Amino acid sequence: MAIKEIIQDGIVLARHIPNEDWKEGLGFYSKDEEFIQVGTWGYDSGKELLKHIHNEVERKVRRTQEVLYIRKGKISAKIYDLHENFIEELFVSEGDTLILLDSGHGYTILEDNTQVLEVKNGPYLGADIDRRRF
Repeated sequence: MAIKEIIQDGIVLARHIPNEDWKEGLGFYSKDEEFIQVGTWGYDSGKELLKHIHNEVERKVRRTQEVLYIRKGKISAKIYDLHENFIEELFVSEGDTLILLDSGHGYTILEDNTQVLEVKNGPYLGADIDRRRF
């Protein structure tokens, strides 16, 4: 299964990275201008990565973006545009990663004991400021 991008009017709403798409070495699935950066490592024993510190850099963030890693189980992710129109449903399985960019989204858990790691940019300003339900 290949990486799937959901695009509407030239805007990437979401990117689904199937488990089997991980590559050797360092690889990023995000574009440099996206607010959340997602990459994978694939190295053999003994590989050393150069030590580093991230510089303090002021950034302007327009929107919270999320990354889901499905550790165990399966979910359905319904993707919406920013006008609350349903665009597409994705089925995201164990080992898959889902990057949610400029979109609305909702989830249904499809298997018992599903475990999901969610990562998003911060700081978190609270539910009333950070999101709106529809």
